[in-house]
Amino acid sequence: MEKIIEIVREAAGLMVRSGFEIHNKGSVENLVTSSDLAVQHFLTERLGKLLPGSGFLCEEEDLADIRHSDVWIIDPIDGTANYARSNENCCISVALVHEGEPVKGVVYSPWRDELYCAEKGRGAFCNGKPIHVSGRSFKEGLIFTALCTYHKEFAATCRDILYDLYMQGNDIRRIGSAALELCLTAAGQAELYFEIRLLPWDYAAASLILQEAGGTVCSYDGKAPSLTEPSPVIAANTAENARRILDIVHRRLPTKPYN
Repeated sequence: MEKIIEIVREAAGLMVRSGFEIHNKGSVENLVTSSDLAVQHFLTERLGKLLPGSGFLCEEEDLADIRHSDVWIIDPIDGTANYARSNENCCISVALVHEGEPVKGVVYSPWRDELYCAEKGRGAFCNGKPIHVSGRSFKEGLIFTALCTYHKEFAATCRDILYDLYMQGNDIRRIGSAALELCLTAAGQAELYFEIRLLPWDYAAASLILQEAGGTVCSYDGKAPSLTEPSPVIAANTAENARRILDIVHRRLPTKPYN
């Protein structure tokens, strides 16, 4: 774990505040910067050397080599739209999956100076200090959510689900980085989480961190979100609260809207 953290911290040095190039990946909402590519290249090279024979599933450049016992799932910069605007709410996310199960996760937000990490069965930490989910009720819960920026055809359904969550919970937060939002939930700064469609690199590391902090993460079917395909993500500080979110989702969304 210390080696992984060291590599991630080094990679963060490539997240410069100016002078990077910005492009879109088919829409104005879906951005990639030269920093995303630089960070990903650095991580795949160094992590590949750290664990020879491992595979990779990464956000950029359609890098998917997952026919291995050990696979690194990487988002070089989660919250690229924030990063492109010099907004501090962005992070590097790295998960190590062994035989289909996340066993190590690191999420580092350098501009916030927050490094979250977890190993399976060993608890979760932020900057070396143990973290734990809050004990707040659903009614007291702050809700992290989004309207599915890359698939706006789901926006109306997300709106309806969000309305129910808002009326039964406390208030809404949206900072534009799924990995960071899940980690903040792990640290007790929010209680409830829903997104209709995320990809494994958005949540692989942060889900492990949240679970090791005592929280619950699941998909539309109540099972763990997929580590190879897009998935809805429901998360909460308690299993009871996660079940309540899932019930709301099922009422508003009788079937999963994509495969």
